[in-house]
Amino acid sequence: QVQLVESGGGLVQAGGSLRLSCAASGLTFSTYAMGWFRQAPGKERECVSAINRSGGSTYYADSVKGQFTISRDNAKNTVYLQMNSLKPEDTAVYYCAARFSLWGTISSKPTEYDHWGQGTQVTVSS
Repeated sequence: QVQLVESGGGLVQAGGSLRLSCAASGLTFSTYAMGWFRQAPGKERECVSAINRSGGSTYYADSVKGQFTISRDNAKNTVYLQMNSLKPEDTAVYYCAARFSLWGTISSKPTEYDHWGQGTQVTVSS
């Protein structure tokens, strides 16, 4: 049974930082591309970042470029999202997702991901 468990969310003041972690189990982690998505109330789920199997290729939404950094540790079956200079508009539930990807491609489309975590709330106060 595949499980993705996010942690590291919370309440932070604008300008602060958080590091999200997503621990994966029940899958061969190194065969999956990973993505971080967020969903704010009343908005669609959007991909903020994604990383390929090896960590050598990454994607960032324009809204978070230079602000967020994605990384992964295949030995620990974990993907991270370092979020700096947080803004109130970054407030959302953040989800990690796994996409089986033998060819190493990454995607920003939620429909192309196979497994999802339960989400972790990030709230940025002004």
